[in-house]
Amino acid sequence: MSNAFSEAFPGITFEALLKRMRGSDARVLIVGASGIGKTTLVGQLCRALYERGCVAGCLSADVGSPGFGVPGAVNLAQWGGDEGWRLLDLEAVCSLDAARFRLPLITATVRLLARQKAPVRVLDAPGLMRGVPAAELLEALVQRGGVDLVVALVDGEAGLLLVRELSALSVEVRQLDAGQRAHRPRQLARAINRTQLWNAYLANALECAIDLERLPVVGTPPPIEVPAAWHGRQVGLGDGDGTRDLAEIIALEGRRLRLRARSASRAPSHVLVRDAVRNDNGYLVTARPFVRAASQVRPPPDVMPFVATARGADAAAVVRVGPAFATLVNGVFGDPLLHLRLRQERRSLLFDLGDSGRLPARIAHQVTDVFITHAHFDHIGGFLWLLRSRLGVFPVCRLYGPPGLMGHIEGLLRGILWDRIGARAPHFEVAELHGDRLLRWHLRAGQAASEYLGEMPSSAGLLREEPGFSVSGITLDHGTPVLAFAFELPRQVHIRKSRLRASGLSPGPWLMALKAAARVGDRQRVIRLPNGARKAAGLLLDDMGRIAPVIKLVYATDFGDTRSNRALLTQFADQSQAFFCEASFLEVDRGRALRTGHLTARACGEIAAGAAVARLVPFHFSRRYENNPHAVYAEVEAACSRFGGTTRSVAKVD
Repeated sequence: MSNAFSEAFPGITFEALLKRMRGSDARVLIVGASGIGKTTLVGQLCRALYERGCVAGCLSADVGSPGFGVPGAVNLAQWGGDEGWRLLDLEAVCSLDAARFRLPLITATVRLLARQKAPVRVLDAPGLMRGVPAAELLEALVQRGGVDLVVALVDGEAGLLLVRELSALSVEVRQLDAGQRAHRPRQLARAINRTQLWNAYLANALECAIDLERLPVVGTPPPIEVPAAWHGRQVGLGDGDGTRDLAEIIALEGRRLRLRARSASRAPSHVLVRDAVRNDNGYLVTARPFVRAASQVRPPPDVMPFVATARGADAAAVVRVGPAFATLVNGVFGDPLLHLRLRQERRSLLFDLGDSGRLPARIAHQVTDVFITHAHFDHIGGFLWLLRSRLGVFPVCRLYGPPGLMGHIEGLLRGILWDRIGARAPHFEVAELHGDRLLRWHLRAGQAASEYLGEMPSSAGLLREEPGFSVSGITLDHGTPVLAFAFELPRQVHIRKSRLRASGLSPGPWLMALKAAARVGDRQRVIRLPNGARKAAGLLLDDMGRIAPVIKLVYATDFGDTRSNRALLTQFADQSQAFFCEASFLEVDRGRALRTGHLTARACGEIAAGAAVARLVPFHFSRRYENNPHAVYAEVEAACSRFGGTTRSVAKVD
């Protein structure tokens, strides 16, 4: 091979390398690009040494594609003849990404070597041969791993990689032609191989639970308030002398972690979590970097079909909640009006009815439900827009609000002359929440009297429930009853197709029964399978299911900062993914806030922090801060790290 690499380093054959290792106790580091045949060479070396009466320990630092042991860990093993590789010890890294987590990988390697009394003769490096991470790993493995000889496996132009770095090492470097060893498996093949190793490690695992309240969680764990991000993660369980046990997370329930672990008896000293995770297809992969559900998204045209005003502070805040987009139509200073667009259903829900001039009539045509906090003008004045936009043949529009809403809507209708409307009159169903009851009426523009529809029970403030969502409310105090609302999407259950195929079970009604049990949290429900067997829903879900958490959006505005209001709203908004909450005044103007029955920005942040919401969007700012909205944001953020702010970019009109 005539290239810069071969000129810089002399070659060595497999036989010469084997002879050298038999004649000394040198420790050899095998390096090379991914798929070039490092693992094959390591196996051949250790087998040949074993056959010649030399039992050599081999340390694999290739956390993403190990030839033996457990992926996501640095492994130490010996070749045992017919037994194959015999795993002696491991140190968890909980990542498949050697480049990103190269420092933890080196630390794990040093710990593992320090614990060993048997000779370690071969080190298998990660398949990195480009860039700064590869250079740093190479030097660290040589220096901290006690390496005497580096053997670089090369194949054609691959030999040109890291020439300078290899030349700068203080140890001998030789090249070895990959030859027939070179085999570059595809990404899926690597995922399958590592998953098989991971499944074998967990073959006899038991379910156990640990309490995170008193345990340090180290590494790069996802936020504790987002349980779905923990599902399927590889986790290391520390023992005071390292992290030698690994497990897989079944679910995070509050501060309680349910795991599949090989040993359920020993309490760990710490928990290590990084980015190795089992995906929906059952493969062990690298999780995508966790990003909170940002409010700064560009919504589709049918969500915000208007042009933003020039004032940045008035730009509409947008939050994506599952399949829905929630938009503060008038920004943080304008009248309260939250537009919740259910795109797949071509349908809209409105929370409050402030100035609606930014919404076109075609959105009004698709509004099915309006949830009104109270009847102050800036919350109900947009009803005239809704009324005018629904002239024609449209289905009934439902309005929900506190006691007295019916009288206000009826008064607005009666204030207009309807002598020419005929059959094109808009009509509404109005429901008032009275404790645990809903009182309902039907009104049609131009008719002399409304029709009382009776009352319905309202358990836990339930206002509207459909298969795809529900909306509930609670009553707060603003000197007048005010409702806060929660929009919830049901728990979603996903079945991993790869695990279903592996089970040999065919899809059928049993899957519907399994999903139904999962949605209500009934893990003990017995599911009858197509093969006649019966199995608990919890066991089936752990094996082939993934349960997405309930998605909740809470909207609350215009209520006083009282102990009762705080307690009610904190419980109501608990663990919600999106929390739209008023922040009308700064703390320096607290006296004005108390007199008018509004929150300060600080109180808004404190309520959100107490409810552990994932994303807080403050709004309904007093116009006195119009030239300095950042002061309001700063006060909110000082009280709540989950502050989401507002977006300054909106979609253009089609």
